[in-house]
Amino acid sequence: MTAVRQDAWSPDDDLILAEVTLRHIREGSTQLAAFEEVGERIGRTSAACGFRWNSCVRKRYEDAIQIAKQQRQKRNYLKKQTVTATSQVSSLAVYDTEERTFKHDAGTLDEGLSIDAVIRFLRSWKTTYQDLSRQIKLFEKDMKDKEEELYRLRSENERLAKEASSAQTDYRAVNDDYKTLIQIMDRARRLTVLSSEEEAKPRFKMDANGNLERIE
Repeated sequence: MTAVRQDAWSPDDDLILAEVTLRHIREGSTQLAAFEEVGERIGRTSAACGFRWNSCVRKRYEDAIQIAKQQRQKRNYLKKQTVTATSQVSSLAVYDTEERTFKHDAGTLDEGLSIDAVIRFLRSWKTTYQDLSRQIKLFEKDMKDKEEELYRLRSENERLAKEASSAQTDYRAVNDDYKTLIQIMDRARRLTVLSSEEEAKPRFKMDANGNLERIE
């Protein structure tokens, strides 16, 4: 078992910590893995290595850390390009193999089998075409029904609009007649009141002696 050191960090320890950590950053590994590796090499715990890196060593290697990150990105990009190229080559190889197999199989097929395949395809296409034709006819019938319903609703709307206009006209005429009737009744009432007042007034005449005599 490796003894855990308790002494102060030396410049060599800091250098090992920096080199290992930067290498792990370039390779896309984690800093925790770097701290564990450094701890095993110099006899310290990974926690102590992490604390030393973050509190002291990291500040002296900021530029180197940025370069290591750029190298990691470039490394990942080249790795992706390599995988893509390998995949394309594999796809081309598979395509070439399938094409050769197809050509070989086509050369070995007899004419009767090819015609049967064509006939099956045409029959399948005919069935599909018939299904589509039936669906189109159903859609056309439904559209025609909708158009007839729309025409009926428009006719009904026009009829109701005419009835509403006629009813409004009749209402205006009745209202005018009602106002005229009210005016006539009011005028007749006023004439009746005036006639009653005139009849209620006493009338007099003068006799030969100059005296007034009431006339009943």
